[in-house]
Amino acid sequence: MKYNRCGKSGLLLPQISLGLWHNFGSVDNFENGESIIKEAFDKGITHFDLANNYGPVPGSAEENFGKILWHNFQGNMRDQIVVSTKAGYTMWDGPYGDWGSRKYLLSSLDQSLKRMKLDYVDIFYSHRFDPETPLEETMMALDYAVRSGKALYAGISNYNAEQTREAASILKQLGTPCLIHQVKYSMFVREAEAGLLDVLEEKGVGCIAFSPLAQGLLTDKYLKGIPENSRASNPNGHLQLEEVSEQKVQKIIALNEIAKNRNQSLAQMALAWLLKDNRITSVLIGASSVGQLNNNIDSLQNLDFSQEELKAIETILG
Repeated sequence: MKYNRCGKSGLLLPQISLGLWHNFGSVDNFENGESIIKEAFDKGITHFDLANNYGPVPGSAEENFGKILWHNFQGNMRDQIVVSTKAGYTMWDGPYGDWGSRKYLLSSLDQSLKRMKLDYVDIFYSHRFDPETPLEETMMALDYAVRSGKALYAGISNYNAEQTREAASILKQLGTPCLIHQVKYSMFVREAEAGLLDVLEEKGVGCIAFSPLAQGLLTDKYLKGIPENSRASNPNGHLQLEEVSEQKVQKIIALNEIAKNRNQSLAQMALAWLLKDNRITSVLIGASSVGQLNNNIDSLQNLDFSQEELKAIETILG
């Protein structure tokens, strides 16, 4: 595992980080989640990413992660891992359990620390921009989280380029630099290239890409249509059925041929494709099994692309 410097900070993050958005909630098998996290750490993944509402049920991923830490990462082991959490999406009913107010962010952080049985998190994020709350208030909450010792670094997620520029400037003025931006980015989701990555480079902010496999589209799962038990077949899932169009499937098939010529799975190539850009600090993967985790980690064995490969990929993606 290689570790990349996060922006202009002193913090190093692994090229691949593990997200607990799916597969670690109260509805999932606890022992399986514990095995995945232990294997990830043994393979050099030191960064584990959560949010207050991860589950289901909301909060249960943090609770389970806290139990796993307690069972396996006692004592100085806490100093060998980076734990991040976020607040910004709906967590509880009423006027104070959503968006970007100081009250919600700091209350949520306190709740997250209790669930995980931690004194602090390494990174605390504003999970999304709040158009109704002054950006100064949201950033002052992140600044306070760091100054209070409940977080070591501040981050933002799902902010556009201009919002990111303004947020980073406010945090710099407050004396708590913006460490990292977590953005949805994959071969199929390219909005980050329309200015955001340039802003991050200019401001010295790290970037970690979430949904790098486009909710499983950039795997071999959909090469022959929509299988049962896939995210697209789940009416309550985040991947909508209409996203798996015939045109999209043809692109997946063509990309898979390039991956095979590289001796990689499609998923491995999709991760490597993101890491070719030195503005990407880390890619955030999910995993439902130890085998799937290791398959993704194996993407690091071939991160180089020829100009011909890159041109062919762009032609397919259109």
